[in-house]
Amino acid sequence: MQITERKIEELIPYERNAKTHGERQMQELAKSIQRYGFRSPVLIDKDGTIIAGHGRVEAAKRAGLSAVPCVCYDDMTPEEVREYRIADNRLAEMDSGWDFEALDFELSELDFGELNFDWGFDNIRSEDFGTDFSLPDGDKPEMCRMTFLLHNKQKTLIESAIGTVGDDVHETFGNANKNGNALYEVVRQWAEQRK
Repeated sequence: MQITERKIEELIPYERNAKTHGERQMQELAKSIQRYGFRSPVLIDKDGTIIAGHGRVEAAKRAGLSAVPCVCYDDMTPEEVREYRIADNRLAEMDSGWDFEALDFELSELDFGELNFDWGFDNIRSEDFGTDFSLPDGDKPEMCRMTFLLHNKQKTLIESAIGTVGDDVHETFGNANKNGNALYEVVRQWAEQRK
């Protein structure tokens, strides 16, 4: 795979590209390119027609770039190129999600600067999940994961309470997760006060 710089004006957008890009996405993608550079090459065919990367090319223009890294693929039939355009976009969306605990750890230590991500978590509604569920029979693991959807004000209060407890945790039950232990301690102290 050989990466070459190509002038944006030489690249040809595919006229029937089915993937759309909203204005907000383009703005944030341009900011990302300005902050981190252009890190993912555009895929093109031998004629310079874009196979994958239409959104990145448009964002690169907005970021003030005149050229972008490209990889030329000339070993696919025209039908395979058309199929790949759709498959590449659809596969990136399919059955993907977030490990909220891992994401929380990452976000707590990172600063994205001017990037204004809408993580979309506010769009999750409890009624989307219903109330009927069942647990499998048999032994249950001692450690389990819980995920909560919180308003920013709720999150702030909980983080403050966890921070107040710090490392002053009475029982860990072998749990190495500091936040989980601190949250347990906050609830334990609350339960003690309710007695």
